[in-house]
Amino acid sequence: MKSSDKISALRQKMEQNKIDAFIVYSADPHMSEYLPEEWQERSWLSGFTGSAGFVVVTRDKAGLWTDGRYFVQAPGELEGSGIGLMKDGVEGTPNYIDWIISEVPQNGIVAVNALATSNTNWEALEQQLAAKNITVKDQPLLKEIWTERQAQGKKNPIFVHPVERAGKSVSQKLLDIRQKMEDLGASVHIISSLDDVAWTLNLRGSDVESNPVFLGYIVLTKNDAVLFVDLEKLEVEARKQMDESLVKMRPYEDFFGYLKEIKNEKILISPNSNQSIFDTLKSGNTFIKAPVPGNLMKAQKNETELAGFRTVMQRDGVSMVKFIYWLTQNAGKEPMTEYSIGQKLLEFRKAGKNFVGESFGSIVGYKNNGAVVHYSAKSEDSNKVTNEGSILVDSGGQYLEGTTDITRVLALGSVSDDFRRNCTLVLKGMIQLSMVKFPRGTRGVQLDAFARMALWKEGKDYAHGTGHGVGSFMNVHEGPQNIRKDMNFQELLPGMVVSNEPGFYLENEYGIRHENLVAVKPWKETEYGTFYEFETLTICPFDVKVLDLELLTQPEKDWLNTYHEWCREKLESDLEGEVKEWFLEQVKAV
Repeated sequence: MKSSDKISALRQKMEQNKIDAFIVYSADPHMSEYLPEEWQERSWLSGFTGSAGFVVVTRDKAGLWTDGRYFVQAPGELEGSGIGLMKDGVEGTPNYIDWIISEVPQNGIVAVNALATSNTNWEALEQQLAAKNITVKDQPLLKEIWTERQAQGKKNPIFVHPVERAGKSVSQKLLDIRQKMEDLGASVHIISSLDDVAWTLNLRGSDVESNPVFLGYIVLTKNDAVLFVDLEKLEVEARKQMDESLVKMRPYEDFFGYLKEIKNEKILISPNSNQSIFDTLKSGNTFIKAPVPGNLMKAQKNETELAGFRTVMQRDGVSMVKFIYWLTQNAGKEPMTEYSIGQKLLEFRKAGKNFVGESFGSIVGYKNNGAVVHYSAKSEDSNKVTNEGSILVDSGGQYLEGTTDITRVLALGSVSDDFRRNCTLVLKGMIQLSMVKFPRGTRGVQLDAFARMALWKEGKDYAHGTGHGVGSFMNVHEGPQNIRKDMNFQELLPGMVVSNEPGFYLENEYGIRHENLVAVKPWKETEYGTFYEFETLTICPFDVKVLDLELLTQPEKDWLNTYHEWCREKLESDLEGEVKEWFLEQVKAV
């Protein structure tokens, strides 16, 4: 079925059920960013494969709302579907609820799948649609259309993430979370997000591509902890760890039945949990809507986890240097495509100790494809790569000790002065953010401008955030912290790891993004309070051939030279032969 046929089939079901609009969010029951295959409903319906976005279908119109990362990618994937692109955040683009109000008649019905809809989204719909007396209904219509959808057949094992790498035991984590429950006056706590479940129990799995998580829920009380999971997936050591930590294990399918037995409790639950949980618990219980306490604990990496990051950055840096040498020396000499380059990079990483897999599908954008922020090269019809122009490579690895995410822009041939200028402006922003000092209480939004200022001074910008949180052998995108234009009241705290990745994109010509991971750490105490700075974690040189070094200030040059000298100290001993000789040239002072 083509997307247009799927939309037609959906509209038939809408007609039969007297539904005026149907919303397909990009979500699963755990509100994951990256979804198990059987929950990729929006991708299946629309053909749009980006990680963010949702579709609204009415009787005669359909729209996809997504952000600036996908404005180049989305039109091609939506072609012929009958779904229009709604550029979220761009002036003139209506909010999707306002659009629904304008399209749906008085007393109409809007349907969603409550299992894949957050309570936040459900309540926003109910409150705003009430002005037109429009009803929000739980009716998962895609179940009747996507008939070939199958639940995951493979039993991916769930294994222990040992305390030697986690830095804190399961028992201690449960104790800390229960203390937060007590502070908030909660008697029951529901944990539904997969990374929070995995972090809390020091377990890892592989139910979601590139994310070492597994399908599961936790119900926590003062005295009991219950994990709902496919019991067959638990390795012997994982079961033993649960027993020793006094965590009961129940089948995943028992979760909602268990919730029905909970009465007269004060339930701590994230408003980002799925609406079906709220519907099941709303009779006779009181909700305390607040972020999952473990989420902030997870974000503040302990010393053991930070040591793990430093270890894998060195390992990943060696793989990256070998890869960049191979690519720059062989482009134009042997056949290669964007896809095959991504596979070659994977081979280099696989040779590293304790490599588990990619932390996301590698983004390898050659020339104009570099302007597609989250470009994904396909095995068929992937662009051929030669020794001309530039290439953007954004990639990362999952290792038992930590997670990496790095972007480098490389010259495979000559590049224009305009390209080099913009590439340098982006690097200036990355360096300025790397060097910033900031007082306790600072939010990411207050630092975002440091990364954009050099571009802003020339009337240029980029349509994505500057930084996202990164997990410790966990999801490569992690909250609650970030660095972006949007207001996020979460302050940056010691131990938080974030990306530093400004960019610039010229549609149909080229893309530029430089990315390192950094960790928040104490700087010093002054009469004005406690100040923090960033520790750079990523270890891999930049390609100076894409830069106009005259645009760098002396402090920026000093930062670059110091960074390259540090790369030499960390990586030199693990390189040899021609790769080492080439590498030593790359890290020379400029």
